[in-house]
Amino acid sequence: MSVETMIQSALFGIFVGAIYGLAAAGLSLVFGVMDMLNVSHGELVMIGGYLTFWLFDLFKLDPFVSLPAVVPAMFVIGAVLFVVVFLPLARLPEEAKVKNSLLVGFGLTLVFHNLAILLFTTDERSVTTAYTGLGLKFWGLSLPYIRLGGLVLSLVLIWGLHLFLTRTFAGKSIRATAQNWQAATMMGVDIRRTYLLAFALGTAMAGAAGTMVAVSFAIEPAMGMSWTLKALIVVVMGGLGNVGGAFLAGIILGVVESVSALIVGPYMQVVGLILFLLILQLRPQGLFGTR
Repeated sequence: MSVETMIQSALFGIFVGAIYGLAAAGLSLVFGVMDMLNVSHGELVMIGGYLTFWLFDLFKLDPFVSLPAVVPAMFVIGAVLFVVVFLPLARLPEEAKVKNSLLVGFGLTLVFHNLAILLFTTDERSVTTAYTGLGLKFWGLSLPYIRLGGLVLSLVLIWGLHLFLTRTFAGKSIRATAQNWQAATMMGVDIRRTYLLAFALGTAMAGAAGTMVAVSFAIEPAMGMSWTLKALIVVVMGGLGNVGGAFLAGIILGVVESVSALIVGPYMQVVGLILFLLILQLRPQGLFGTR
C-alpha cells in the first residue's frame, strides 16, 4: 500500500466527512437547544436531495446554484414541522420530551419514507453535471470538482452558522437557551420563537447536506435511516449540542472509514462503530464536549 494511496483515501474521507458533519451539525443544534432527538433527521436530508434533483432535472439548475433556493425551502419546511409536530412537545419535562420526540421522529420517518416511494418510486436518482467526473490533478492526487465544491460549501455553511450563533442577537438567544432556558426566559428571550428558529436552521443544514449527497452519491426513499444513524454517531463523537465539534467529528469519521477501507474493505463501517464505542467508553462527553 503506497503513501499516495493512503493520502488519496484520506482526502476522500475528508470530502465525505464534510457531508457527515454538515448533516450532524443540524441534528446537534436541535438537540442542544431543545433536548429533542429528531430521528427523522435523515429523511430531511433525503428531502433536500430530492429538491436538488428535481430542480436540476426540471429546470437544469446546477446543484451549487440551486443551493440558495434549497436551503430557504428546507428552512420553511422545518418551521412548519416544528409548529405542527414538535411544538406541543416543547412544553413537556426534559425526560418526557426526549422520549416523545423519539416516537414522533419515528412516525415522521415512516411518513416521509412512504410518501417518497409514492411520489418518486424506489429508484435511485443522482445529479450528473457536465463536470461530474472531472477534477484537478495535484502531485498524483485526484481532486474531483464535485467533492471540492462540496467541501468548500460545507465549510462556508458551518462558518456562516458559527457567525450567526456568535454575532447576532438571535444566535446568542439560541446559545443562551441551550445553556439554561429558564435564565434565558428571565432575560426576555422568546423561547418558543428560539426553538422554532433552531429547528428550522437544523432542517436547513440537513437540506444542504442532502444537496451534497445528491451530487456525490445517490438518493432514494430508504436512505434516511442510514443518514440518521450516521448523524447520531457523529453528534455523540463530537459532543452533544456542540455544532462545531459535530462537524469536526464528521470529518474524523469520514477519514477513519475511508482509510480503513484499504485494509478491511467493505467492513469499514464496523471500524467507525468501534471508534464510536471507544469514544463512549473513554470520553463519554465526546471528543470536543465538556463534562
